[in-house]
Amino acid sequence: MVVLAGFMRILSAGFVRHYHGRLLNIHPSLLPRYKGLHTHKRALEAGDTEHGCSVHFVTEELDGGPLVVQAVISVQLHDTPATLAQRVHVQEHRIYPLAIRWFAEGRLSLGEQGALLDSQLLPASGHLIRH
Repeated sequence: MVVLAGFMRILSAGFVRHYHGRLLNIHPSLLPRYKGLHTHKRALEAGDTEHGCSVHFVTEELDGGPLVVQAVISVQLHDTPATLAQRVHVQEHRIYPLAIRWFAEGRLSLGEQGALLDSQLLPASGHLIRH
């Protein structure tokens, strides 16, 4: 398993293919919304009422792999990009260890149709955790 966190480089297609099904990444948005950078600012500018973070399998598409788990939080009236980032970061520390544990226990895998947990296809949004 290769676990990426704060990894701000695009991986080569060969690397991604070599580790297919064994690469996990965490992203500070509710994918597929806000791929790439400045996710908290973009969520606030869009007037989103919910934001969060996503763990996904890495594919050749940037932030586009099958979702494993997402943590959803409410956007507060006085949130700034910094305060929203702080609250999302707390959730990252909850869901990434969970996804890693599932993978290490053999419960999480990447199938032809998407992410599988306990041999069951996860919904497109992954396993949702609301806070």
